[in-house]
Amino acid sequence: MTDRDPVDEHVERWLPVLPDLDPDVEGAVIRMLLLTRHLREVKDRALAELDLQEKEYGTLHALAGRGGRAAPSEIAGDLRMAPASITARVDALVRRGYVRRIPSEVDRRRIDVELTDAGRAAWQRAIGVVGDEEHRVLGALTPDERRVLSDLLRRVTLAAEPPPGRI
Repeated sequence: MTDRDPVDEHVERWLPVLPDLDPDVEGAVIRMLLLTRHLREVKDRALAELDLQEKEYGTLHALAGRGGRAAPSEIAGDLRMAPASITARVDALVRRGYVRRIPSEVDRRRIDVELTDAGRAAWQRAIGVVGDEEHRVLGALTPDERRVLSDLLRRVTLAAEPPPGRI
């Protein structure tokens, strides 16, 4: 590889200080951190331009991922939050016209949350900006290289997760 980036200089600076430093591990970790930071900044800018808070976007995203309709407890599970914490989020999104509460089709005692057209449009605008940047950045790789990268990151992610039943 002939292209160098600031991470190469970082690794070179630290190798004399930490002779046991694995340059490939250090380089991969720092590059993943920088890429994550970059994509977070793009997302934050997009949300600010769309006047969406992160928690609003997250709730809209969870609903969209469930076909636009879900029980509050399902949204809470998707967001890894306590079900009681969802009420305030839903209230704020109802006030903005992004969601509405509707009777459940499976349990008449339950109320579901449903995306409105305005909520779906706000979510699609935000995810479009982020998705465009993800495609732009990963466009530096061929489709085969992206597949290999995804497979390698899957292995690393699985190694980072605790085994089932052990937290």
